[in-house]
Amino acid sequence: MSDIQHFIVATAGHVDHGKSALIRALTGTDPDRLPEEKLRGITIDLGFAHLDLPSPQATASSFRLGIVDVPGHEDFVKNMVAGVGSIDLALLVVAADDGWMPQTEEHLQILTYFGVRRAVVTLSKADLTADEVGAVAAIRERLQDSPFAEAPIVPASVVTGRGLAELKVTLAQVLSETPPPRDIGKPRLPVDRVFTLPGAGTVVTGTLFGGTLRRGQSVIIQPSGKPARIRRIQSHGRDVEASGPGTRTALNLADVDAVDGVHRGDVVTLAGLGKPSEVLDVLLDISPRASRSLKGGVRVRVHHGSGNVAARVALGSGRELAAGGRAVAELRLEGPAFVFAGDHFTVRDWSEQHTLAGAVVLDPDAARKDFRSLERLSWLERAAGAVEDPARFLSARIAYAGAARRSDLLLKSRFSDEDLAAAVDRLVRDGALVAAGDIVVDAAAWQAATRKAVEIVDGAHRVHPEHRGVPLTDLRRALHGALPLDELFDPLISSLCERDFVREGSFVRRASHRVELPEPLRAAGAKLAETLSLKPFDPPSRKELAPDVVSLRALRFLIETGEAVEISTELVMTVSSVAQATTLIRSFIRGHGPATVSELRQALGSSRRVIVPLLEYLDRTFVTLRQGDKRTLR
Repeated sequence: MSDIQHFIVATAGHVDHGKSALIRALTGTDPDRLPEEKLRGITIDLGFAHLDLPSPQATASSFRLGIVDVPGHEDFVKNMVAGVGSIDLALLVVAADDGWMPQTEEHLQILTYFGVRRAVVTLSKADLTADEVGAVAAIRERLQDSPFAEAPIVPASVVTGRGLAELKVTLAQVLSETPPPRDIGKPRLPVDRVFTLPGAGTVVTGTLFGGTLRRGQSVIIQPSGKPARIRRIQSHGRDVEASGPGTRTALNLADVDAVDGVHRGDVVTLAGLGKPSEVLDVLLDISPRASRSLKGGVRVRVHHGSGNVAARVALGSGRELAAGGRAVAELRLEGPAFVFAGDHFTVRDWSEQHTLAGAVVLDPDAARKDFRSLERLSWLERAAGAVEDPARFLSARIAYAGAARRSDLLLKSRFSDEDLAAAVDRLVRDGALVAAGDIVVDAAAWQAATRKAVEIVDGAHRVHPEHRGVPLTDLRRALHGALPLDELFDPLISSLCERDFVREGSFVRRASHRVELPEPLRAAGAKLAETLSLKPFDPPSRKELAPDVVSLRALRFLIETGEAVEISTELVMTVSSVAQATTLIRSFIRGHGPATVSELRQALGSSRRVIVPLLEYLDRTFVTLRQGDKRTLR
């Protein structure tokens, strides 16, 4: 045998149908550990055992089963639900002398709601019936229209030992056709037992799924967020360095108190996997076999993992969901819960008397305010059909959100990083998404923002051909809201510049755009150029030069095209005048040494109104250097 595959098996069935006795006969372990259970002769809380099975194929992996024995009495259904949330196979037990009973049916529905799709059925107490064939046929009829319609049914008796060996072979056969639990790098251990050991401290147990936990690793207790450290790990009674998915796991935790720090229903996980949820958008499902409907606004108990939390139900449409119905809904939790997209859970009534529905999480971080918007409901309907497909689910999610960072992409989901990376690559290749650095964008949203940017730039060129382009700050402001994330602005500009656009400093323009004065401004531009040339070293003030809107636009054109230089807010000179003045000033200082403002004004034949800002401009452009009240050359 090459290695060992780990699976979790849980019992299900009516009280007093022999579930615990069957586990004891199969494993040699009595799962009833509480004195009250032994006194009353019924299972009250979860019990645990393990079983090693050889594979039906000699060269394949053997199986190590963690077995969860659940109570069958109607008063302890909430404890039963805590044990079947993360199992790979159900062992449904129906007694030959009783047949199908109320808790058999309720347990079947609960298994279905949790997404369990594989089961082995045992006709227990087979020694107590004279019509075994009829009893098996009756069970088969009850299983019709359920996920377990084709499940094998094995008659067995713990009294005579008949069928036990066949049951083990059947379990191994079904498991050989069952994909092993996946390690997606997101370990979660719903805590079902907490106790203290002398010399060791706090110990928690649970069914580990989603990833691997290692000795010495730092972990987080959710939903409280309390940190802890794994001091020691046991799996199936053995000390191990690491425990993986599909194993019953015990963790000896340091830095956490067994009374106040961790409880049944908490989840041991890693930091960085998101925060607890308060509002869940889900797909609700009521079995056609159910006897009750579910009304909107009702208060319920949401059973997830090993815990449960109170919630209010908001239906997406209608006021009631009848048996056999399916609809998107919102669950507004009254306490936090650590939940992922794709998780299954069961909804029971507030009094804990009836199982009402099952659900799968579509959005673990939903918001109440927009639940019934058409856009939101449309996305939820689309996501509901893609829970198991990372590419389709991701596509639906980003189509609604517009964009998402790769590092945050469906972090709280049952998809691995590799699943999501492959899905992104596929969607980018297919044109459904656009990759922009760490951000992936819905292609339709990206194209809409691109079209708007192009329209803004082209419109600016038509209205203001004298401008060299659109200031990036103005374009960013205009695109606010058109881009799903503000960080997408620079990638969008880069994308434009890979096509027909050019970025020049703080402006962007079409590559084919050439600045020119429109017909109404050409006369004003020519007049400005002539006026500035008449007195090159003593031009009029800016207000005198451009007293109206038309001349202001023409002046801005001359400055942007480099024909004129903006010396200061009040002074503009032609570029040739500035060059000529610079040459004269340099020549004067070289010939006379450091010079004052007055000396340079006289050399230029200018006024103090012009020479002071001109010298400050030459200081800024590293031509001259001010030393006291004189200027030298740099």
